[in-house]
Amino acid sequence: MIRIRLYEPADAPHLADLYARSVRHFGPRAYTPAQVEAWAGRADVERMAARCADGRLVLIAEDEAGARLGYGDLEPDGHLDFLYAAPEAEGMGVGTALYRALETEARRRGITRIYVEASELARPLFERHGFTLTGRNDFAIDAVPIHNFSMEKRLIR
Repeated sequence: MIRIRLYEPADAPHLADLYARSVRHFGPRAYTPAQVEAWAGRADVERMAARCADGRLVLIAEDEAGARLGYGDLEPDGHLDFLYAAPEAEGMGVGTALYRALETEARRRGITRIYVEASELARPLFERHGFTLTGRNDFAIDAVPIHNFSMEKRLIR
């Protein structure tokens, strides 16, 4: 069973590690080795702690034993910046559980639009949850070209 809970400051090192492991495990399915390493290289405990303390909602998915299986966030304006599952949680529905909890909270807060920049890997999950594609973003991380997709979902009250 997956349990969803609020972020705590002690989670930051675990989330930075989960982020890097997730990108390195799932990334090669859609991105080159150079892209994967540039993306995974952004994992940093201090950066993670600062982002998680900046006013956004951060939810943690964990198992019965308290192992962190994934995390997701929602900024006050409806931007969903992170949604990552641990490699060992593949196929367990962690991304869906986190997304549903984030959407429920967005509705509770009166947010009428959730928007994301989804990777090739996350795009299908967001499409299954009713997001529409609004554009492709081509950019670079440490001079390595990479892309993602702008997507949004309008929430009906």
